[in-house]
Amino acid sequence: MTDVHDRAVRPDTAARPRTVVVCGVGAVTAQGEGAAALWEGIRAGHSAIGPVTGMPMDGYGTAIGGEVPPLSRPAYDYLAAFGGSEREPAVDFALTAAAEALQQAGLAGLPAERWGVAFGSCNGGLRSAEKLARRSREGTTLPDDALHYLLVPPQAIAEALSAAFALKGPALSVNTACASGAHAIAHAAEAIAAGRADAMLAGGSDAFTETAFAGFTSLQSLSAKPAAPYSKDRDGLSLGEGAGMLVLAEESVARAAGAPVLAEVLGYGLSADGYHATAPHPEGEGAARAIRGALKAAGITPGDVGYINGHGTGTPKNDSAESNAVRAAFGEAAQKTALSSSKSMIGHLLGAAGAVEAIVTVKALVEQIAPPTANFTGTDPKCGLDAVPDTGRELAMNAALSNNFAFAGANACVAFGWPSGRRFTVPAPPAAEKVVITGGAALTPAGEGLDALWEAWRQGRRLGADEDGLRVARAVFDPAAHIGARDRRRMDRLSQLAVASCRAALAHAGLKADEHTGVVLGTGLGPMRSIEDFLLPVLGGCPAHGSPAVFPNTVFNAAAGQVAMHVGAKGPTSTVTTGHAAGASALTVAHDLLLQHRAEAVLCPAVEDLSPGVLAAYRQLPLFGDAGYTLAEAGIALVLERESSARARGARILAEFAGHAAAGDAAGIGRWNAQGEGVERAMRAALAHAGLTPGELTGIWANAAGLTRADAPEALATGRLAAEARCPVHTPKQTLGEPVGAGAQLAALLALTAWTTPASGAAAGPVLINSSSLGGTHISLVLRPATEN
Repeated sequence: MTDVHDRAVRPDTAARPRTVVVCGVGAVTAQGEGAAALWEGIRAGHSAIGPVTGMPMDGYGTAIGGEVPPLSRPAYDYLAAFGGSEREPAVDFALTAAAEALQQAGLAGLPAERWGVAFGSCNGGLRSAEKLARRSREGTTLPDDALHYLLVPPQAIAEALSAAFALKGPALSVNTACASGAHAIAHAAEAIAAGRADAMLAGGSDAFTETAFAGFTSLQSLSAKPAAPYSKDRDGLSLGEGAGMLVLAEESVARAAGAPVLAEVLGYGLSADGYHATAPHPEGEGAARAIRGALKAAGITPGDVGYINGHGTGTPKNDSAESNAVRAAFGEAAQKTALSSSKSMIGHLLGAAGAVEAIVTVKALVEQIAPPTANFTGTDPKCGLDAVPDTGRELAMNAALSNNFAFAGANACVAFGWPSGRRFTVPAPPAAEKVVITGGAALTPAGEGLDALWEAWRQGRRLGADEDGLRVARAVFDPAAHIGARDRRRMDRLSQLAVASCRAALAHAGLKADEHTGVVLGTGLGPMRSIEDFLLPVLGGCPAHGSPAVFPNTVFNAAAGQVAMHVGAKGPTSTVTTGHAAGASALTVAHDLLLQHRAEAVLCPAVEDLSPGVLAAYRQLPLFGDAGYTLAEAGIALVLERESSARARGARILAEFAGHAAAGDAAGIGRWNAQGEGVERAMRAALAHAGLTPGELTGIWANAAGLTRADAPEALATGRLAAEARCPVHTPKQTLGEPVGAGAQLAALLALTAWTTPASGAAAGPVLINSSSLGGTHISLVLRPATEN
């Protein structure tokens, strides 16, 4: 095969479109191990929902679920990277499904640097966290328990996948609750279409947790019998577990390698309801926008779609809302379109649902069969569409959709095409333009506002204080100044930081949010305070002690949902959880959404809240014992816009977001390449994306935070680049503290302020901003002052 570097082009400038195809699929579900077992069971209408045996079920609203049967152990030993001993089922599911998908695709010869990972999950390694919390409570802690906290973040699973299969391109984890798997596919397809990767391993994984069963019990959402989506007698959902992974590739790459082409990813649509923390808009307004977005991106009409794999949970409100959304988006064609639910046979796999159901949709296209909805008891007039009851049917189709709608109003729809069928006219690519920053806000340990942050940095003040052996810097802000008392009662501290910072950033930008404004939130820790508040009473008593008021805040995208509700941003939404690089990851996703004209503006908050459990975990991990390290909270938001939109409304442009790139070390959970190889690749690729050379830089804002094991490799890489650039390297996190995933937003605001502060002595020119996760995922951003051309 021709070396990729001989044919590579600068991302976003390639002759578009780059067609994205599905080359391989792998699955682990209650139907058994393998995508074939999944499809055979689904096609036959066999419900694999039954008694759960792998965890105690006393006190829950049901005793059944779609439980994965015993699996063969994955070949890759992910525990060896950090010396662990207890396996995490969500990791095992993901590795098993990925191995199958990669083997089917057979894309041998593709450089590791052109392979990426996009992973979706609702709970990540939460089952490990539950076990650790229970043992701690009972006084039965094991000697190596602390090490297993590394398995909890969703990004750990993305990095385990990268290491297992030596994939060194971009890697991100996304957590939009029940739409996570679909969002992962969307972000992976965007990375390929933009030329940042030639192939992506995309999908999702979730295992049964006490939190999920107790949470849905508290909401009275579980059915005592297998779920019956769209049926008149439906009374709730059935939980499931497992994983689905797809290999996506650029079509010419796939065909040159002789890989199978199962389907084409025609397009996707994302939206926010901005309506309620758990309930969908009853008329399906937000979901309909996502469906319309997928149709528009794919260049197809409702009449082109033969089948929809529905979200179909089996709850009264969700199924009727989805049916209304399909009618709103499809018009008269809705009555002629098959809409069935795979959840009736495998349960609701939460963050893995979108990936597994995408596989079912691809299989339906390949075999030209509309799979059924099992357990059907008769049509509910509030639903009323063709649910393909009980038995699948042959159906000629060229295009199909997969719907996934989540807590906090995160909606996703992915359109797939049958490559052997009619090829659709691909929409013309949007005109090339720039992404700019027009507003920002900061709630940090320095205080509220940009001035407070700048003064702390200018003075070199080391923020924070010792808290039981760990230096901690708490965000200083008054929620009441930004959010009314009634609304605050429904928000945890993470959501308060997100809403307050976004409101301030919008005011700074002079922008009013609407359905053309998106929200892409980054958080490395997520809602751990709410998870602790919900889970600890459950562990101490029984599932009935789980609070229905707290449970909605336990999903990672709850904060983004609150932003959408309270500022009116109902455009595309996503929540990325790329560890300590989460904020940078959010900025890259927002950048690409804007270039594809999926929004006029995108709010990009990065938010972190340090709960008691989080601090206990950091104290126990040996990595964080360095005396120079400070862990910080933050709520820092940036407003990104397409330049044409910003100039049309007369906005003040603070900076151009000129380029970005991501690279991975693929060294394993909690490990980096000691020579900084991945960091350097990310920096150089970001500069190439921006059309710059190192010599044009006026500064590098490093990831360095006072952790020797992470800082030393980056120092080697930045040293090599800075030698060419002859520019200063700034390390703000070493004094202001590391705000976990908000580091990129922190550095961006400081760089922007330096340009406009004569006393800073900083040259007003291009800067490079680095962010890295603890597991060797590196993201570099290039900002430069606004120009007229």
